[in-house]
Amino acid sequence: MNKEQELIRKKSPVNIKNKKASFEYFFIETFTAGIVLTGTEIKSIRMGKASLVDTYCTIMNGEMWVKGMNISPYFYGSYNNHEMKRDRKLLLTRREIQKLASATKQTGYTIVPLLVFIDEKGRAKMDIALCKGKKQYDKRQSLKEQEDRREMDRAMKVWSK
Repeated sequence: MNKEQELIRKKSPVNIKNKKASFEYFFIETFTAGIVLTGTEIKSIRMGKASLVDTYCTIMNGEMWVKGMNISPYFYGSYNNHEMKRDRKLLLTRREIQKLASATKQTGYTIVPLLVFIDEKGRAKMDIALCKGKKQYDKRQSLKEQEDRREMDRAMKVWSK
């Protein structure tokens, strides 16, 4: 990811993250995909009413789909509001889909959504990653590093006063 892309994500009014993903997986490679939305889904996303908890991506018939993504119904929507947990299609190039399909055939690899954001043109985008699962001892190591960073930050605050 280059600096321009990072800047767009930081400026985005909406940043819905999958916080558990970095604890559960090692990220091998990341991709940015568009999301096919219907009706009031984009309005709910702009309000930040979406969740990436327990979501995953699959490839069916040469198309990438995200399953388990929760987008709450739009409060001001009418009787034709959207379904909360339907499967949503992701827009990637054929080459990227083929690359991900071949990688996920290996054991231990999966595709996980990381972030939903709004780009500069107002479209909803999703960052997905090809991941390899962490073992229990890797998770313990991650927690230890996190604790160490937190302690160092506290010590720096004390010294700066």
